[in-house]
Amino acid sequence: MHEAMLYDRLPGSRVRCNICQWRCTIGPGKLGVCRMRQNIDGTLYTLNYAEVSSAAVDPIEKKPLFHFFPASTVFSLGTWGCNFRCRDCQNWQISQATLSDLERGSQRLSPEESIELIKRYNCQGIAWTYNEPSIWFEYTLDGAKLAKANNLYTVYVTNGYITEEALDEIGPYLDAYRVDVKGFTDALYRDLAKVHRWRGILDVAKRAKERWDMHVEVVTNIVPTMNDDDEQLEGIATWIRDELGELTPWHVTRFYPQYEMRHLPPTPLSTLEHAYEIGRRVGLRFVYLGNVPGHESENTTCYSCGNLIVQRIGYETRILGLDGSRCRFCGAELDIKTAPWR
Repeated sequence: MHEAMLYDRLPGSRVRCNICQWRCTIGPGKLGVCRMRQNIDGTLYTLNYAEVSSAAVDPIEKKPLFHFFPASTVFSLGTWGCNFRCRDCQNWQISQATLSDLERGSQRLSPEESIELIKRYNCQGIAWTYNEPSIWFEYTLDGAKLAKANNLYTVYVTNGYITEEALDEIGPYLDAYRVDVKGFTDALYRDLAKVHRWRGILDVAKRAKERWDMHVEVVTNIVPTMNDDDEQLEGIATWIRDELGELTPWHVTRFYPQYEMRHLPPTPLSTLEHAYEIGRRVGLRFVYLGNVPGHESENTTCYSCGNLIVQRIGYETRILGLDGSRCRFCGAELDIKTAPWR
C-alpha cells in the first residue's frame, strides 16, 4: 500500500479523496468509487501503486494520438480499477476489477523499472492507458517526473474526470492529454457511464491546454441510439472549436458490442461519416474516423492546400509533408508535435 495524495481528513476518521471529481467521502475500512483507494484508520491509501495489469509497446497512433509525435513508439501501462462504470467498456476485465482480481493477476513494476523498460524497447515516451490513469495517480506522477528527467514524453489516455488540483500536480510533467468526451448530455453520461456531473471534464481539458500547454486530442466513441444524434455531435464539435481550438483533432470512433452492450450493433460507417461532416461543417480542421482501418479519413490532409501530410494505413504511418508543425507545401500551421529525433 502507498499513502494517497490530495485527501482531507474529516471527523470520525473519515477522509475525502480529491483526485477525481467524485470527491469520495470514505469511512474507515471503506473503498472509494474506484475500488482502489481505501481508508485505513483515517489515512487514505492507494492499493494499486505500481500494480500493473497490462503493458505493451505501441505506436502512438493507437492511443489514438495523431498530431503528437507521429510514427513514434510509446510504452503503454495500465493498472486496475476505474471511476466510471461504462457499459460499453472495451477493457472491462481490468477497469471493473476488484481487489481479488488485483491480488490474482497483478505484476509489480516500480516507476524506475518502467523507465528502464522504455529504454530497453527504444520507446520515445510513456502512456498510462487501458484504464483510467488517475486511478493510480501517485504512481503516474512519480513515473512522469522520472520520464521528463530522462527526456521522454508522457501521455494520459483519460476519461477526463480528474480534479483541477490533481491536474495541477502532474501538469508540469505531462505532455499529452487524450480525453474522452462520451456525449454532450446529462442523460448520456448517467446511462452510459453512471456519472451524474460530467461538465467538469470539459473544464479540466481546457485547463490542460491553456494552463499547462498540453497537447489535447478528443475521442468520442459513437454508440448507436445513445450519442449519435446531431445535437450531441454538434455540441461536442462546437465545444472543441470554441474552447480547444479548430486545429484540435476529434476522433469519432466505431463502437463494437462489448461488456453490457452486446445487444447493440457496431456503429454504421454512414453514422461515422455523418459525424465527420458535422465536425468539418462546424469548423474543425481535423476529424478522424477510428476503428475503420483503411478509411481515407485516417490520413492528415492540409486544410489549406489539400496535400497529404501524414498517411496512415492501420497503425502504419508515413510522414510526407511536415516541416516542423507546419505544412511543407504551403506553410499552414497544423499544430502537429514533431519528434526531435526525426
